[in-house]
Amino acid sequence: MINILPEQKMRLYKGLRIFLVVFLIAVGVSLLTESIRSENNKPENNITFSGHGEVNAVPDIANVYFSISKDAKTVKEAQILVAGIEKSSLDLLKTDGVLEKDIKTANASFYPKYEYKQAVCPPIPMGAGTAGTTISTSSAYYCPPSKQVITGYTASESITVKVRNTDDVGKIMQGLGTLGVSDLSGPNFAIDNEDGLKAQARKKAIDDAKSKAEVLAKDLGIHLGKITSFNEGGNYPTPMYSAKAVMMDSASGSAAQALLPKGENTITSDVSITYEIR
Repeated sequence: MINILPEQKMRLYKGLRIFLVVFLIAVGVSLLTESIRSENNKPENNITFSGHGEVNAVPDIANVYFSISKDAKTVKEAQILVAGIEKSSLDLLKTDGVLEKDIKTANASFYPKYEYKQAVCPPIPMGAGTAGTTISTSSAYYCPPSKQVITGYTASESITVKVRNTDDVGKIMQGLGTLGVSDLSGPNFAIDNEDGLKAQARKKAIDDAKSKAEVLAKDLGIHLGKITSFNEGGNYPTPMYSAKAVMMDSASGSAAQALLPKGENTITSDVSITYEIR
């Protein structure tokens, strides 16, 4: 029979207790890992609802675009012609209350104008008479190759204008049209600060999606859990017009002050909300 000393017994008991604690910890970690893996592999039960919201607002700014283009023999001459029309245009805009910060040059350029020229070749004698006189000749023709020749230069400038007093945009466009600008387009009616309207449209879209979720959940007999995803689209301003763009003075035959209806811009938002099904 082997006698175990008290000190040896204590060390043995202590070792067994440590082994038991480590074993229990390992088993616990294994069970927890298996539970997490099982939960992750569990098929998700989700349902998605869509919502739409829109807000209408009267535009408070109008964007106008025009360009100035002139031809001349030299670059300097073409640029001087453009500068003259530009000055007249800026003077008109400032007189009509357009702020300097709302007038911006979008592009300025100049480029040469080319023309292809060919020399005319002399007729070729087809035969000779007595004493060396020509009795017939071919018609004149162009001698190849042609030559590219610079005939002048074109200078151009593009300008964008933001008109804050939208009631004056028709008068401004008519005034610009009399100054010799090359292209005049617009107005593009818009809302200067759309962030607040976008937030309103988003709120309506979310409320619409939630309302659909509540009704359908009740009809299906399911309980909705947390929101697992959210997506938003839209926020595209859509202009809506309701009248003719320009009014003419039929009595005098001349253009009266243009009346350009602003209509309304519609800010839209489309959302989709995905819920977890409990």
